[in-house]
Amino acid sequence: MTTRAQHGIVKPRILFNLHTSTHNSISPLPTNPIDALNDHNWKMAMKEEYDALIENKTWELVPRPSNANVIRSLWIFRHKKKSDGSFERYKARLVGNGANQQSGVDCGETFSPVVKPATIHMVLSIALSKSWCLHQLDVKNAFLHGNLDETVYMHQPPGFRHPQYPEHVCLLKKSLYGLKQAPRAWYQRFTDYVTTLGFSHSISDHSLFIYHHGNDTAYILLYVDDIILTASSDALRDSIMSQLSSEFAMKDLGPLSYFLGISVTKHTGGLFLSQKKYAEEIIERAGMSSCKSSPTPVDTKAKLSGSSGNPYHDPTEYRSLAGALQYLTFTRPDISYAVQQVCLFMHDPKTQHMSALKRIIWYIHGTLDFGLHLYPSSISQLVSYTDADWAGCPDTRRSTSGYCVYLGDNLISWSAKRQHTLSRSSAEAEYRGVANVVSESCWIRNLLLELHCPITKATLVYCDNVSEVYLSGNPVQHQRTKHIEMDIHFVREKVARGQVRVLHVPSRYQIADIFTKGLPLQLFEDFRDSLNIRQPPVLTTGVY
Repeated sequence: MTTRAQHGIVKPRILFNLHTSTHNSISPLPTNPIDALNDHNWKMAMKEEYDALIENKTWELVPRPSNANVIRSLWIFRHKKKSDGSFERYKARLVGNGANQQSGVDCGETFSPVVKPATIHMVLSIALSKSWCLHQLDVKNAFLHGNLDETVYMHQPPGFRHPQYPEHVCLLKKSLYGLKQAPRAWYQRFTDYVTTLGFSHSISDHSLFIYHHGNDTAYILLYVDDIILTASSDALRDSIMSQLSSEFAMKDLGPLSYFLGISVTKHTGGLFLSQKKYAEEIIERAGMSSCKSSPTPVDTKAKLSGSSGNPYHDPTEYRSLAGALQYLTFTRPDISYAVQQVCLFMHDPKTQHMSALKRIIWYIHGTLDFGLHLYPSSISQLVSYTDADWAGCPDTRRSTSGYCVYLGDNLISWSAKRQHTLSRSSAEAEYRGVANVVSESCWIRNLLLELHCPITKATLVYCDNVSEVYLSGNPVQHQRTKHIEMDIHFVREKVARGQVRVLHVPSRYQIADIFTKGLPLQLFEDFRDSLNIRQPPVLTTGVY
């Protein structure tokens, strides 16, 4: 074969674009404000954002004080997309460069709570069991509603300098995206207002707000500026929405359909939660859109080691993909163990670790349509499974604990995590796992009590180690149990109070095995089905 390279021909290959351009083509993301201002679509988006800030009285122009810390203002551009991935609108956001803020000068406390995944699963399960409607709200420019307690100066927005006072700076009166204290200021403002409506925030999860008066009950889940509202009656729900809209610029998104990148679909048997679009983005980011599929996310061999193999050439890519996969476990607990394993080596990834990460993506590629099903079921019983893989880590010989918790028939909480300390026996490792799931179950019971859905029956904890069942109910102490004495007393106290029962289950039916080790295909598929991870139902009735 004769090639052009052999004869020194370097003429570039011309690729013809056969796509016809139309006036409706989407403007690409600009790299700087100057390019954005030269594009009509982006210029209108920037003007809309700027006008909203001025109308909100976010700042006032003042002469620049001497020795003041003045942060930069930046424009962030993105294409807003619908739940199906199609283009919706252009979005330009003005943010302050919080990296230039100085602690104690122009920022103080910055922590802001976000709702826990288990809380979301729990509220959805309760709403299903009681046939309550789930509604979705979005707060327009949520962070702009927060009030600032600190004095913050910011440069005028690029492209929108005041013609008469070009050297003045913005003295912020209200919070702005990008500030370190912005999430905390918005959360505090929202909390203060809903408290006046009769809501109280949960002690177990501060991003859950509960209203209970007589027979009327309502829950609000807050995740930054996204809100899920469910109430015992349509009249109560409409009243709450009306009062929230009078205080904040609210956008009513209708029945719950797309929340935090999660598609929520109602079918005749319940709800189907899917992150298919997000999974497709991960596959595309990894450049594996045409990759093969794998039947399982991890093999059955020994766990990965961090001391062998060659360093991976692009650690940033590895960390980005591993972090993205972590969020995918919100609706895909079947990959929790595999993702936990690759995340252990984010500080120094090797080629073998990247191969393990790619296998997860192969598995996701073959199961894109899979998601978490929730069904209307009894909410009067908690059942949990726990397991531990003793001394499985080849580097530290620490054990891996895993558990899953069901409220009725619905999976609401799960975990795959390496234990913090070394266990000298399999019984010790297993008992630490029992203590972890009992702790999680106690938190869930407390949260259900706050939601006015108390659990009166004991939580059933299933483990496949007979020693744990014996230790949990019998006051036996000897030298081999001194290392886990605190865990033993904690579990035994819950058992004595009738809140927990520790029972034995054969290993063949130990669902928590899927969170601690790689499994053969048949066993993996059986346990995955037990987690309610299945394909979407054939017949759907639209969004909830």
